[in-house]
Amino acid sequence: MLGIISFVGFTALVAIISYFATRKTDESSSDGYFLGGRSLTAGVIAGSLLLTNLSTEQIVGLNGSAYKDGLSVMAWETLAAIAIVVTAIFLLPRYLKGGITTVPQFLADRFDTTTKTITSGLFLTGYVVVLLPVILYSGSVAISGMFDIPTLLGVSDKTALVLCIWGIGIIGSIYAVFGGLKAVVVSDSINAVGLLIGGMLIPIFGLMAIGDGSVLNGLDVLMKANPERFDSTGNPGQEVPFATIFTGMMLVQLFYWGTNQQIIQRALGAKNLAEGQKGLLLASFLKILGPLILVLPGMIAYHYFEGGLASSDMAYPELVRAVLPKPLVGFFAAVLFGAILSSFNSVLNSSVTLFGIDIYKQHINPEAPEKLVVKYGKIFGICLALAAMFIAPLIANASSLFYYLQEINGIYSIPIFSIIIVGYLTKNVPAIAAKIGIISGSVLYIISQFILKPYVFGADDYPHFLHVNAILFVLNVLIMLAIGKLYPRKEPFVLEYTNQVSITPYKYVNQVGLAICVIVIAIYVYFAK
Repeated sequence: MLGIISFVGFTALVAIISYFATRKTDESSSDGYFLGGRSLTAGVIAGSLLLTNLSTEQIVGLNGSAYKDGLSVMAWETLAAIAIVVTAIFLLPRYLKGGITTVPQFLADRFDTTTKTITSGLFLTGYVVVLLPVILYSGSVAISGMFDIPTLLGVSDKTALVLCIWGIGIIGSIYAVFGGLKAVVVSDSINAVGLLIGGMLIPIFGLMAIGDGSVLNGLDVLMKANPERFDSTGNPGQEVPFATIFTGMMLVQLFYWGTNQQIIQRALGAKNLAEGQKGLLLASFLKILGPLILVLPGMIAYHYFEGGLASSDMAYPELVRAVLPKPLVGFFAAVLFGAILSSFNSVLNSSVTLFGIDIYKQHINPEAPEKLVVKYGKIFGICLALAAMFIAPLIANASSLFYYLQEINGIYSIPIFSIIIVGYLTKNVPAIAAKIGIISGSVLYIISQFILKPYVFGADDYPHFLHVNAILFVLNVLIMLAIGKLYPRKEPFVLEYTNQVSITPYKYVNQVGLAICVIVIAIYVYFAK
């Protein structure tokens, strides 16, 4: 009962603060609703970015991967720091210079509206079919398990799962659809503090449990018992082989942190370039610390349970149940609930933005006033949330949620990233090249992973999906460059400054970015076996 009280209390506090923080936001304008009035500061951006990336599919899934493979899976976190630095230095100045609201909006300026529509459609399809349902499902499994909802309500496991899915979905929809981006980032920033505190409690109590009450003794025991698991270089057959770091891993990271609408939308709402860059750099530094929450608990669980768990995805919840003092369970459930809501409402808010600006305003009602665009964006968001809530229970039999997410996302991530990079680095590649690149990239990836891999070659004899991503990225770029050479644009593309925000960069962005990259490389070298 104490856990439920603290859970409800913390969640209500976040909602109240978010409400008062957004009362002055003009929700009738697309700029005010979709970008929070372009008024976000560095701290708010960093906190929102941090929590948007942390949800149950990350916390439970990545710790499950660490339970199986050890430290090598930290690549999903530590390499993100380098990708965020690249975004801060290279991509964000161009985004803010062009005054864009969505990533596909840049593609419309650089190529044409058809390219933008195809890209928005791919984003929305991936969100509603894959990302939103997985967030709802994994979050519901965690909450139902921590509070033992089936016993509490006297219902079956399946019924409890459905109730949690709809509960999370409804609350998340209220934040995202009716509050706009500013409500999302304010609640994210508050929850980020709680998540950092709660997330750090798990490895601390876990190390104390295996170290006779001492964190340092516990760490010493853990490293001596299984030294081979503290290897930053993954082996073939593991989820992140070392070679993938130099191929598809960095491409996926750059797409996620530099072009994925749900992530980059926070930086697009910055009050100026300097604040946006500082926010990204702060988030980048925090990602270096991410393995303490997302990897170390899984490694502790492997030692604590002697590798005897039936499923690696149970490593994190079982460790929480075993080592966390009962009075703290409610608090941790509350911050975990905040992380679930963060990912859900961030994706949903981005979907509303993409539909309102790139589809409704562009194709359905070009003459619509901004207030009407926001209205129909909200209606679409409600429909999207309902669809995700119906789809979520259907993925209960997925074997590995984290790996599943990463592999499925390749259908649209690399094709979209390739046309954005070509769009920024070239001036003469035409729109037809982008359309061919994005369609061929998606189709070839689907053929590769869902036809050739399972039915022709077999999973054991097929390249890792990250290698496939790299191959298709290079192929896409070459195709577009060849088309640009044969059929160049009539006039070279020029990115014009819209004067919406100041684009004076943070004066130490290069120095801080370089320092973060050096730290990441040093960590890899230190733990390399």
